Amino acid sequence: MVRKYVSTILLLMFATGCSGVSAVSGNQSEPLKVRSVPTHTSQVTNKELEFTINLVHPESKEALYSFVPTLKPVNDEEYNEHLKNIASDLALKLDRPMVPSKVDSNGKLTAGISRIILDEEKLVTMLTNVKALDKELDIPLEITNPNVTDEAVKLIDEVVIGSYKTSFNPGVTGRTENISLSANAINQIVLGPGDRFYFNLVVGERTTARGYQKAMEIVDKEFVEGIGGGICQTSSTLFNAVDHAGLEIIEHHSHSRSIGYVPAGRDATVSWNGPDFKFINSKDYPVMIKTFVNKASGTIEVQVTAAKNSVKRI
Repeated sequence: MVRKYVSTILLLMFATGCSGVSAVSGNQSEPLKVRSVPTHTSQVTNKELEFTINLVHPESKEALYSFVPTLKPVNDEEYNEHLKNIASDLALKLDRPMVPSKVDSNGKLTAGISRIILDEEKLVTMLTNVKALDKELDIPLEITNPNVTDEAVKLIDEVVIGSYKTSFNPGVTGRTENISLSANAINQIVLGPGDRFYFNLVVGERTTARGYQKAMEIVDKEFVEGIGGGICQTSSTLFNAVDHAGLEIIEHHSHSRSIGYVPAGRDATVSWNGPDFKFINSKDYPVMIKTFVNKASGTIEVQVTAAKNSVKRI
């Protein structure tokens, strides 16, 4: 009988399940409450990504300019103008003409200075297409070194390929001295194939500190006294010698009035920060500029010379 009652009680417990147990225990089942977690509003700022790119010299790797690009410019035309201004400013700082090599009084070749030209258009294109991961960019410089060696100048004065002589009044001492100084400055300049010659750069500024004296010169069709008067006879004599040698003239200006020491149109006026006389050695061999000034007789001669074997190859 006892076994029968126990079986009945167990059967009732299984039938009622957990709720039955809870009722017996006196606890009521409640749903689990999930505690709410407070959220923090994150404000995302739509700020343009900023980064700096160093523009470096392609050889020395020196940083010459720090550029902060705008990846999404509001005005493409204004931004492009901004990039052009950057390129132009850099060109003013970096561009320089070639200073050619020269043979000194001991016959030793002294090194010149390289010609440097910034490719402004290429730089603007590079700056337009920068990427966020770019840290530095090589500035697109065209660097041309004087194209001449010690070996090439050993016999460079064997043959005269072009020459010209003019006369002056040796009694005008200031003018005579100016011709002599400027002629000495260009004497034994050596130009390899493709090398350039700029008269103002080679001769330098005409000042009293450098020995130049007052003499008559032509300014706006009038004869006026100025420091360095007479050097145009040196540049004009050089122009004719270079032209006779067949070298390429790249800049040439005539005086505002005729002069007596060369035929009309065969002069080459120069002035500091003004007109210049420029040419390039368009030969495939080196040439040398030689000058001869005779202060007693009042003559200046300019010769363009080269090695005999070089000329025979042509």
